[in-house]
Amino acid sequence: ESPNYLRLSNQINLFQLSIEKIIVALAMTFIIINSEIDLSVASIMGLAACILAALHEQGVPVPIGILVALLAGALCGAFNGFWIAYVGLPSLAVTLAGLIGYRGVARILLEDRSIGDFPSWFNLLGQKPLIGPLPLAMIIFFILLFIAVIVLQYSSFGRYIYVIGNNREVARYSGVKVQRVKMSLFIISGFISALAGLLLAARLGAVRGNMGEGFELDIITMVLLGGVSVFGGTGTLVGVSLAILLILNLRNGMSLVNITSNTQTGVIGLLLILSVLIPNWAQNVRSVWGRRR
Repeated sequence: ESPNYLRLSNQINLFQLSIEKIIVALAMTFIIINSEIDLSVASIMGLAACILAALHEQGVPVPIGILVALLAGALCGAFNGFWIAYVGLPSLAVTLAGLIGYRGVARILLEDRSIGDFPSWFNLLGQKPLIGPLPLAMIIFFILLFIAVIVLQYSSFGRYIYVIGNNREVARYSGVKVQRVKMSLFIISGFISALAGLLLAARLGAVRGNMGEGFELDIITMVLLGGVSVFGGTGTLVGVSLAILLILNLRNGMSLVNITSNTQTGVIGLLLILSVLIPNWAQNVRSVWGRRR
């Protein structure tokens, strides 16, 4: 038992080690409430980091590489959104293809190499505190969290997200521009994923083609465990924030007792299954109880 486990400094350290996943979980919350899924987020993270590294290797200034990588992330999101919102393909199939395709492009760019040697200012942005004990990534997270809460809970766009998640046809007949909302959400998801990938590159100081691989499992689990329904229409960022704390401390606790990373992934996968099953069981119990009454 560690007396420092619950100290603020340790909790900040836990956040810092997974802050990129947490940032993407904010965008994923919007996507799932809208009754969609984005399995390509981790691949877009890796692709953005690889684009930055490849451009840097060619002598392109890092600020320009950052802009190109962010634009590429937004374009990946727009590509996903076009097929989902306007063509009508299932988001599961489209983003699964994106997961494979974007990761493939990232591996083509870097092959099996690891590229680092970024300017010191770029690495410092990911590794050193900027305000008090908070690094840049955590500052960005709190800013995005504040914006996300305002948009989701207090704006018409947020209401549209819930309405579409509950019933797309009702939303369409009510005058909601369903296609535009969905397209916007996937563009935002791609942009935020690319931003998280760049923050991860700054924190690690080097980039490989497999960067961020498997992150989508933790990200989706954070959202679903936070009470967001996999069928859309319900959920809050408060619940997601509590789930983030739970998963971070669970992973840290398992690491402290020397549980292997593969076993940890299995436990997170089990949590993902339970986060879907338990709400369904609860709904069935309520339905049965209501009929009996």
